[in-house]
Amino acid sequence: MTKDINRWIYLLLVVLSIAGCSSSNNGTIIEEPEATLMATPTTFSFTADGGTASFDISSNTTWRINFNSTDWCKPSIQSTKGNATVTLTAEANSTTEERNLSMTLTADGAETVTLQCIQAAAEEEPVDPESPDTVDPDMTGMDSNAEALAAKLYLGWNLGNTLESIGSETAWGNPKATSELIQAVKTAGFNAVRVPCAWNQYLEDQTTYKIKDTWLARVKEVVDYCVSNNVYVILNIHWDGGWLENNCTVVAKDGVNAKQAAIWKQIAKYFRDYDEYLLFAGANEPNADTQEQADVLKTYMQTFVDVVRATGGKNTYRNLIIPGPNTDIDKTNDLMSLPTDATANRLMAEVHYYSPWNFCGLEADASWGKMFYFWGADNHMTDGGDRNASWGEEDYVDAQFKKMKTKFVDQGVPVILGEFAPIRRDLSAYDASWQQKHDDSRAWFSEYVVKQAKAHGMVPFYWDNGPTSAGASGIFDRTTNAVGDQQLLDGLTRGAAAGTYPF
Repeated sequence: MTKDINRWIYLLLVVLSIAGCSSSNNGTIIEEPEATLMATPTTFSFTADGGTASFDISSNTTWRINFNSTDWCKPSIQSTKGNATVTLTAEANSTTEERNLSMTLTADGAETVTLQCIQAAAEEEPVDPESPDTVDPDMTGMDSNAEALAAKLYLGWNLGNTLESIGSETAWGNPKATSELIQAVKTAGFNAVRVPCAWNQYLEDQTTYKIKDTWLARVKEVVDYCVSNNVYVILNIHWDGGWLENNCTVVAKDGVNAKQAAIWKQIAKYFRDYDEYLLFAGANEPNADTQEQADVLKTYMQTFVDVVRATGGKNTYRNLIIPGPNTDIDKTNDLMSLPTDATANRLMAEVHYYSPWNFCGLEADASWGKMFYFWGADNHMTDGGDRNASWGEEDYVDAQFKKMKTKFVDQGVPVILGEFAPIRRDLSAYDASWQQKHDDSRAWFSEYVVKQAKAHGMVPFYWDNGPTSAGASGIFDRTTNAVGDQQLLDGLTRGAAAGTYPF
């Protein structure tokens, strides 16, 4: 009987062990402790200037803080085991709205802890009203004329669909721009960033055209992300609701010139102390199809030049960019002449390049043409039919860019190729070789355009509109800042390495 009892005791111990109990060295059964997780405190308040706050985690297991990499407040430790002290770092809030976010602290088997962060809104600090409209010329850090500066712009990238988004910086689906994104762009091989920017929606009223101080401060933040990383930056007035771009008419001329002068005077004064790493562009893609419209556009660009120069300081010598009619190469070649400038050799022209549109941007077959999936002499598919480009390939690039070299570059005026890009297409409905050849075509287009642009004295800026999905032209995942289209990026950097400016 004793043996039977011992046997049953032994079996009971085995069952208890399997069920999650363990035995100490002296044979005593010890139950595994339940997971514990606590944080003190769990609510945090930050001033608009940002700063740090710490909290203690008490736990007997592995835990994790869950947050987004784009959050304005980030923990010093994301995951570890046991007790720890964590520091939260909040970025400055440049907006006039209070902001909140929450993080969760989790561990298997323990109740989730929520951390709440709140940050005060920034006070509207007006631009110094005593800042003079003009100051003495200052050439410090402004040594490079247009050709010398263009030669320093190795490869450019657009912060597209962000600061120019109508509604807010994030209204078109991209997260707010960060210094980490610009660092990723630089690491990828770009040393210049074009910042398309809206201003009209950030005016205090449409009578004085006063720009909100908070918006000027936010734009400054983004400009500083660039220049602090030794990245050149182009700042413009983008489409901006079309107040200038849709009104290159004699009837609208006086009113548009008044608004152009008021807005550029504020921008120029605010950024007057920046050195040659900052360039201004007078518009984006102004709609001008006739000589009369082009002549009106020229008055808008003359206002831009005159107002910027009149503020003095480094603006006396700042390199300025003049977009052509529609930024279309043929219209620019046929209709455009540059405004006059009191400072010699500090103007550049600007055009964009999305040819053939069938390949670069057409998202559905149209009455005038079908979508091209394949571009370049070596990238046509034998069974591709009319999906192979039938025009606009390498010889067309050469001919178009030669027009700009003859009209501007040979006369000492570099050209900014402010935008170009082929959208990504999803060809999964076809054989896998179609997708591969399409991807090859996009990479080759980008490589060839960059190489030939530089050979013709044109500084290339790739149009990145954010997403890396079909129908878009993004390179980076702007949530993680990781490269999302390595093949296209490789094409761009090969072209930049192979291209040589003629100045």
